[in-house]
Amino acid sequence: MKKIIPAVLFLIVGFGVYAEGDYDSQIYVDNSDRALSGYDTVSFFSDSAPLQGNEMWKTTYLNAVWLFSSETNLNLFLKNPQKYAPAYGGYCAWAMSTGKLAPGKPQYWDIIDNRLYLNFSSSTRKKFLADIDTMIADADKNWPNIQQDLIEKK
Repeated sequence: MKKIIPAVLFLIVGFGVYAEGDYDSQIYVDNSDRALSGYDTVSFFSDSAPLQGNEMWKTTYLNAVWLFSSETNLNLFLKNPQKYAPAYGGYCAWAMSTGKLAPGKPQYWDIIDNRLYLNFSSSTRKKFLADIDTMIADADKNWPNIQQDLIEKK
C-alpha cells in the first residue's frame, strides 16, 4: 500500500501540471495572449539565446500576440510566420507526442531540422530528445486532431 500512495500522488500532481491553463487557442499563450511568453520567436533561430520581445514591435497571428526584439525580426516573421512559429502552436512537444496538451516554456527549446520545439520542463525536454524521431512522428500525428479541437473551441 505504501508504494501505491506515492505513485497515485505523482499521477494526481503530474496531471494537475498538465491540466492547468486555459487551452482554447491553437497557439499556446500566456495570460496576456502573448505567444512564447513574450519572447521573440525569430531570436530562437538567429541569436545565441532567445530574446525577450518588445511591445514596440508586435503583431497578431493566429489570435496570439507576438513580440519581437527588433523591427528586422518582426519583418522576418511577417514574411514567413510558419517558418518561425513553434511546432504544435508552442505547446509542449513531448506532451503532444502522448496526445496531451501542456504549455511549452521558452527556456526548454530546441531547433531541430529548422523547426522550433518547446517543452514544459527540463525532464520533458530530456524525454523528447532521447528519441527525437519517434517523438516528432507521434506529435505530428496527434497535432492535427488536437489543433482542430482547439480551433473549434474558439
